Amino acid sequence: MGRRPEVFVRPVGMEEGRRLQRISRTAKDPVRLRRAIVVMMSAQGQSVPDITSLMQVSADYVRDVIHAFNERGFDALDPKWSGGRPRTISSRVREHICLIARTSPADWGLAGLSSWSLAKLAEHLVKQQVVPTLSRETLRRILREGKVTWKTTTTWKSSNDPDFIAKMHRILALYDTPPADGRMVCVDEFGPLNLMPRKGKAWGPVRSPRRLRATYNRYNGVMHMLAALDLTTGKIYYHIRKRKRWREFLGLLKALRARWPGEKLYVVLDNFSPHKHPNVRAWAAAHDIELVFLPTYGSWLNWIESEFAALRYFALNGTDHRSHTEQNAAIAAYVRRRNARAEPKARFAPDSPIREWTEYPTAV
Repeated sequence: MGRRPEVFVRPVGMEEGRRLQRISRTAKDPVRLRRAIVVMMSAQGQSVPDITSLMQVSADYVRDVIHAFNERGFDALDPKWSGGRPRTISSRVREHICLIARTSPADWGLAGLSSWSLAKLAEHLVKQQVVPTLSRETLRRILREGKVTWKTTTTWKSSNDPDFIAKMHRILALYDTPPADGRMVCVDEFGPLNLMPRKGKAWGPVRSPRRLRATYNRYNGVMHMLAALDLTTGKIYYHIRKRKRWREFLGLLKALRARWPGEKLYVVLDNFSPHKHPNVRAWAAAHDIELVFLPTYGSWLNWIESEFAALRYFALNGTDHRSHTEQNAAIAAYVRRRNARAEPKARFAPDSPIREWTEYPTAV
């Protein structure tokens, strides 16, 4: 029997060679990766027996890949999955299933149910004759393909402020174009700072979660953090006090005034009653501080809120401090570390729909 002719891939250009190398380094699909390596080895002059020996595949597989690449180019590297029995549930029925999944059981007169489980939804679909039979796994796949996921219900507090849009645009304008005659500062209170075990997340061994005590007493009261975020530098300045009355808030304003003498301060803050105390307003007006109040129920417009979320996540979650001194030291260490890496704040929610609001969406 004569020797079978060798099979080689067609001449590969420089750009195609770079593309094959890139695929061989980054491809996550094992089929695409293997085919790219076969083509690249053949382009380098390796014979079919050499490729089969190194790749541990059959000679027919190598020849098929080379012939396919010579005919279709890079399209031959992508696997074309086929086979298996055809779908018994049409695309239209699948869309209908996803639509029903997004409804509430109460919409169908099912008392005592506020949400679907896979089993209850599958039973309801069969009962409504949407499908003759349906397993939970098939239902799960249908919902996943239809991009219907299991979500946590959240709340939204609508604002009743008649001047919401005007106040919002005023704050956004200050964020976007900081005033040349002063400095933007966002102020708010964080707390109460309790002494209690706080749930958190951390890396650890499988099936060996970190444990915190479940019972505790709060004999030492609570503390409150009054903080300010300087948008020019991105740094946080704060006081921790036992109370958060207008006197404590005025003390924070005085500290900010002393830190930046000679500059007008634009202070963004919410409608907490100590912020509007007559003594606070009078002192701020006398010392070149403009208090820029947020719309009612619009605390999410205060840039410092995102910093509080990070503070809670990195400094407090997963801890169990037994004294305020210990807890305050942890907060101080986090703020020092954060301020050492701080950068100026810019581009507040640039792609958010709030940028296009002309009236407040009271209907959620």
